[in-house]
Amino acid sequence: MPTVEVGDLRDGDFLLDVREDDEWEAGHAEGALHIPISEFVARYGELTEAAPQDGKVNVICRSGGRSAQVTTYLVQQGIDAVNVDGGMQVWAAAGRPVVTDDGGTGFVL
Repeated sequence: MPTVEVGDLRDGDFLLDVREDDEWEAGHAEGALHIPISEFVARYGELTEAAPQDGKVNVICRSGGRSAQVTTYLVQQGIDAVNVDGGMQVWAAAGRPVVTDDGGTGFVL
């Protein structure tokens, strides 16, 4: 499975967060697209509309398990997707900002 380290992500890279609503509300990466894994197949069109046509989809969850499942699915669909190794736990531990919808400081649930 294709993976990427948190430290290799740059500002502006497309990020798909597949955690559930309560996790997202507690805190997420600013600018990420949120489609919970439980709704992913039904909302797949939202991803194809938002994702860069010639860019990579970086998929993230809490620790990397759910995002690995979605990454595998996306690769099977012909999308250039990678799993963010360690997920939001590593994201926060690396000092990357975690925000709430209102712009406040969030946390990883």
